[in-house]
Amino acid sequence: MAIVFNEADFFDVINVPRETSEKIKHYAILLEKWQKKINLVGQTTIPALWTRHFYDSFQLKALFDIPNEKNLRILDIGSGAGFPGLLLSMLDIGEFHMVESNSKKSTFMNQVIRDTGCNAVVHNERMENLKPFHVDYITSRACASLDKLFDLARNFIHDDCICLFLKGQIAEQEIEEARKNWSFEVEKYTSLTDDLGIILKASHIKALR
Repeated sequence: MAIVFNEADFFDVINVPRETSEKIKHYAILLEKWQKKINLVGQTTIPALWTRHFYDSFQLKALFDIPNEKNLRILDIGSGAGFPGLLLSMLDIGEFHMVESNSKKSTFMNQVIRDTGCNAVVHNERMENLKPFHVDYITSRACASLDKLFDLARNFIHDDCICLFLKGQIAEQEIEEARKNWSFEVEKYTSLTDDLGIILKASHIKALR
């Protein structure tokens, strides 16, 4: 059964320093404030904010191989309101690069970054137009199919790059479709927040054409 959290439950479970907790709480306050003016996340998900968005993103932390120097660079595709990348950027994992073509959502994320000082940069442009740079991980949540995500990230994928994608109940179908165009290894993890959700950890990704 999927976990259901309120704010107190969330912070009891994640066990982070007080300073980090304050950043995340401020993020949530800003999200609810901005949501009244622009559609950052689905309105029906607001009552379950701490489960559907915050813990859904937090659960990815366990899948990162975090070095002692914590100098990872992570690319987050289709960031929207900042999930999962912006939340993860508050956990001292590395430097996050948020890619979002919607200017209002990008403005929101920049506000969160200014207010919290989290280690993140917003790229307000389409992923296809982003000039490549080295990244260690690529993340995405409810953005596109696996095949499309690999294609969008084509210029960033290299031998040691790892992709962490939060997917839904058709994850197996997406894997089979992606194998027509890509060679890759994939590990599958059941989501803690959605009984039908799957987290895909893809590595050794190579285009077949």
